[in-house]
Amino acid sequence: MSTKLVIKDIVASDRNEQTGLYQYIATLSNSAKCRLFFSKNPDWKLIGVNRLLNIPCPICRKDYYCNCMSNHTAELERQVLENNLI
Repeated sequence: MSTKLVIKDIVASDRNEQTGLYQYIATLSNSAKCRLFFSKNPDWKLIGVNRLLNIPCPICRKDYYCNCMSNHTAELERQVLENNLI
C-alpha cells in the first residue's frame, strides 16, 4: 500500500542551539503526528522521525510503535525544506 505523507502543520518543540539540534512536531494531512529531529550545521538535515501515537500508523495501521516513518525521511525532509516550514 502506497501512502503519501503530506505535512499540514509544523510546530517547534525543542531546540539546543549549542549543538544545533532542533525538534518539531509535524501534523500530517491524515491527522497523524510525528516528531522531526533536525540538525543545523550549517544546513538543515533531518536526522530522525518518530511517530506520535495519537492515531494508528497511516502506513501499516499498527497502533503501537513501528519504524514506518523512518522509511519516508527523505520525503518529509524535502517537504520541510522546499516549503520553508522551519
